[in-house]
Amino acid sequence: MDFQLTDDQRALRTGMRELLERRFPRTRLRAVVDGDAERGDGGAALGDGGAARGGELDRALWRELGAAGLFALRVPESAGGVGLGLPEVVLAFEEAGRALLPGPLVATELAAGLSGSLAAGAARGETVVTALDEGRAPVEHLASADVVLALGPTAVEVIPAEEAARSAAPMRSVDPATPLHRTPPSRTRLDQAGRTDRMDQPGQAHQADRTDQAGPGRSGLAARLRREAALLTAAQQLGSASRTVELAVDHAKHRTQFGRPIGAFQAVQHLCAQMLVRAESARSVVYAAAVTEDPGDIAAAKLLADEAAVQNARDCLQVHGGMGFTWEADVHLHLKRAWVRAGQWQSAAEGEEELAAGLVSTVETCL
Repeated sequence: MDFQLTDDQRALRTGMRELLERRFPRTRLRAVVDGDAERGDGGAALGDGGAARGGELDRALWRELGAAGLFALRVPESAGGVGLGLPEVVLAFEEAGRALLPGPLVATELAAGLSGSLAAGAARGETVVTALDEGRAPVEHLASADVVLALGPTAVEVIPAEEAARSAAPMRSVDPATPLHRTPPSRTRLDQAGRTDRMDQPGQAHQADRTDQAGPGRSGLAARLRREAALLTAAQQLGSASRTVELAVDHAKHRTQFGRPIGAFQAVQHLCAQMLVRAESARSVVYAAAVTEDPGDIAAAKLLADEAAVQNARDCLQVHGGMGFTWEADVHLHLKRAWVRAGQWQSAAEGEEELAAGLVSTVETCL
């Protein structure tokens, strides 16, 4: 079986990279980060409806991403989308992770794949959507969002962002470009009410088709969205892991010590080689999970991508030496974003439990 990227997939990846290099270059990233640092709030938004709120998204950039088709890659062509599949979305999100593009990318892409006016607005980049996963993890970019996808055990509800913000408290984020809010648990009401409305308007709910509810926890609309979100987050982690390899190798080529580039020293070579192995190992599993969409494959992809992103950023810091720990270097931004993403959608413990459940199921089937 041939797992090489097609010409169209390579063109998509190249186009996404060129778009981000043009619209979100390093200078723009530093402006976002340095602006939050000067406020001293860690990028946390006030969330009180006031005018002065930190961590605001660039709406013009968001709309341009929508116009370029980022959020409509899986939307059918008959509905105005691109008509591609999950592997193509993974490639695009890998580039977003490489550029450290901020914003609730995953939630907006998930919303674009649903039905109704919300999906159309999300696909065009006109509606910014963030997600609330039963209070298990902080909500990102709540102050900049229009609506919130609240994921319950089996179903999903759409909540106006202002309503969600009333019960949320801002918290300090380790990543200055990712403002976070903490929300109380059991925020969703639909699972208790058993509503089956379509998600055309905020405040309405949607549950999976009856044919998609064969197993508790592993099927249903909410479970599917969580798996897709975990995979797209893993794709961003993969992009970050690959980028830190590039940063480490480039620094090792140009930084000299004792009259030689530090890349000539075996210890540095080993660090860079280990980084490359992590990134490429994660790439294989992430790409495979995008094709199979198997829960176990997605869990493995998230585990390996999280490890690659965090450990590669750490090793990249070591290659940079004392300079890597300064605010002016970009390496620490990859590490901080990797820490945040590692706790989103599927933690390491949850991924390990998913893999263990799959192994137990396989053994029981064979007995």
